[in-house]
Amino acid sequence: MTADRDWLASRHGTDSTETITLDLTKLTKNTHYVEPTATQPHGYVRSGVPVGRITASGLYGPYDPAAKDGRETLAGLVYAEAPFTPGTTKVPAALFWHGTVKAAKIPGGIDPAKIAYNATAAQIRFFGAVSA
Repeated sequence: MTADRDWLASRHGTDSTETITLDLTKLTKNTHYVEPTATQPHGYVRSGVPVGRITASGLYGPYDPAAKDGRETLAGLVYAEAPFTPGTTKVPAALFWHGTVKAAKIPGGIDPAKIAYNATAAQIRFFGAVSA
């Protein structure tokens, strides 16, 4: 499987991703991930999904500036498609935490204007129109 990384604006930062674990129960089917099917036995979390670290569990879920559980701080984007098997709730993934991206290509969309500064947050520059 080859990740669709059309959200990347440059290769900067792609050589220093970090390993994280995603909480699949927090992600939205068809927006953030694709489920396994009879013809495709593995599902996958899409490359480019913005995530934040859930304080209570240490796992990562979808970034949400209105959240109050840690996901309000953008930790970064899922770098490569992260495969999983049926019944899985925790998915290992690579975190892209610094570099430049195209805002309009982010799965599920992102509004860079709503990203609050945080010293521990991702160091990402967003370019282009915002997608919904």
